[in-house]
Amino acid sequence: MTRQEKIYDLLIIGGGPAGFSSAIYASRSQMSVLVIESMLSGGQIATTEKMENYPGFPDGVNGMEFGQLLEKQARTFGSEMVLATVTGVSLQERIKQVHTTEGTFRGRSVVIATGTRSRPLGVPGEEELKGKGVSYCATCDGFFYQERTVMVVGGGDSALEEALVLTKFASKVYVVHRREELRAIAILQERAHANSKIELILNTEVAKFNGDERLESVTLHNKVQNKTWDLPVDGLFLYVGLIPNTEFLAKAIEQNEHGYLLATEEMETSIAGVFVAGDLRVKSLRQVVTAVADGAIAAFSAAHYVDELNESERRQNDE
Repeated sequence: MTRQEKIYDLLIIGGGPAGFSSAIYASRSQMSVLVIESMLSGGQIATTEKMENYPGFPDGVNGMEFGQLLEKQARTFGSEMVLATVTGVSLQERIKQVHTTEGTFRGRSVVIATGTRSRPLGVPGEEELKGKGVSYCATCDGFFYQERTVMVVGGGDSALEEALVLTKFASKVYVVHRREELRAIAILQERAHANSKIELILNTEVAKFNGDERLESVTLHNKVQNKTWDLPVDGLFLYVGLIPNTEFLAKAIEQNEHGYLLATEEMETSIAGVFVAGDLRVKSLRQVVTAVADGAIAAFSAAHYVDELNESERRQNDE
């Protein structure tokens, strides 16, 4: 029987910490599980050089390594995995269908754990210079800027974490933030201030990306001084927020105004048998540790749903 012919107990869309946590818990509950992931195991965390705030890793852990460990653990308990991009879903029926570039997969329940992606800044030149000096992943592209000048836009944890990563390669790292104060946690701010390669530019917005074949400079505007100038840089990395990866749902599930999915504390969505876990749901804290917790709860709820579904089918067959 092929994967397309099989009806799984649980289909998990997304192979990040939330998705693989669901897979581990569901597989250990004797559910048949298929994880559908479009890129790297670990999701967005796979692009992080070092994760320092996850319990059990006092010296930190490489994000890609962490993702691979999650996949290995899920497979150990029997979870299957397929690399595919989800193109659409059919979730209202008793047997759910997830349509992908590798065919359609069917399951009695579904956990959606597709996470988020970096928000574009939306200024002139960004789209044209994407991949030509404008990047959204310092861990992925930092190596290409050995002894060069780069800029990080953003003031949160991700921005400072990646700025510190870039200091291993670049000779100069500008951090541009539109507010007067950074939003990152204290320890990251302390490290940034202590690093001689990092220069903070506050109260300043990016107005334009400049360059023909590659990024050459960035037009900045200081709101306090009402000053506009061009700053030459070789590369720029954007960390100005996140967008939930929910487009493939076509609003089939209730969302808030920003596209994040609404769910109960049991991770139940507006559709029976469909659950959500991780960063793409409405929540106050988006961290790996909360994603893992979401995944465990979603798996537990899915197992309970499938048990009730199977019991209902048995009763119907006995009548």
